[in-house]
Amino acid sequence: MAEFVLEFEKPIVELESKIRELQNLSDSSNMNVDEELSVLTKKVEETKKAIYDSLTAWQRVQLARHPSRPYSLDYINLIFKDFLEFHGDRRYAEDPAIVAGFAKLDNQPVMIIGTQKGRNTKENVFRNFGCPHPEGYRKALRLMKLADKSCVPVVCLIDTPGAFPGIASEERHIGEAIAVNLREMFSLSVPVLAVVIGEGGSGGALGIGIGNRILVMENAYYSVITPEGCAAILWKDRAYSAKAAESLKLTGKDLMELGIVDEIVKEPLGGAHKNYEEAAALLKKAIKKNIDSLKKMSGEELKDQRYKKYRSITYIKES
Repeated sequence: MAEFVLEFEKPIVELESKIRELQNLSDSSNMNVDEELSVLTKKVEETKKAIYDSLTAWQRVQLARHPSRPYSLDYINLIFKDFLEFHGDRRYAEDPAIVAGFAKLDNQPVMIIGTQKGRNTKENVFRNFGCPHPEGYRKALRLMKLADKSCVPVVCLIDTPGAFPGIASEERHIGEAIAVNLREMFSLSVPVLAVVIGEGGSGGALGIGIGNRILVMENAYYSVITPEGCAAILWKDRAYSAKAAESLKLTGKDLMELGIVDEIVKEPLGGAHKNYEEAAALLKKAIKKNIDSLKKMSGEELKDQRYKKYRSITYIKES
């Protein structure tokens, strides 16, 4: 299958194609093209750096949605060991859009809760395109409380465009399920680390996102609404999605300046999908550092810090 290429990546792809053509020419005709290859290789690296160092908010949204980007289960398999998945909310059903269970971070037991998308149509239908139903949030809360009883840190991996907005969700009270999660996550006595690994959309993300620390990966986004949804509401036209993305201040850099997230986790050049192992290694380092820091706090200190953190998130600009 051909590699998925975003519009702004095309100059890089064209240069890499020229390199392959030169290498094939060298192999077939025994020509020495080392000098030309060296020039083109340098040009590729310079072009990559120039493009990825100056990405717009909309381009980062596109990278966050890249179909080859690592999902929660990819990171779980690469970072953690002995993952034991739990199923069901003990009220209605299982929700495959949220994966959760105990695992080990090296020798540290943790509870992992993550939103999960699919790689193809069949998987996406099964995972509901990473959009949880109410039972997904209730399952997540059930396991957070189990982690609290077990004195085990909670790590939430967020990658969802939002909670499922269909009739089934409304019938089973999606708003109530998310609201209860927000309330109850403030009462947990164990460290809670929330990491936005891709899309962090609206209440769908916040439903498992009340953490002592919030991390966001370099090409992920965290927003009250998707750019398309914002454009449809404000301009009545999704063609304004790029403008909406800039206005929403949803990139890691914007979120750091606004005091919403605590750390930006670097990604391999070009995005996490370019090198799963490197992306996982960088994320693991950030997770370990923050959990080790939070473990020094008592249960009451963790609850107090979490409460104060969210009470202090505000930004008012008067014109």
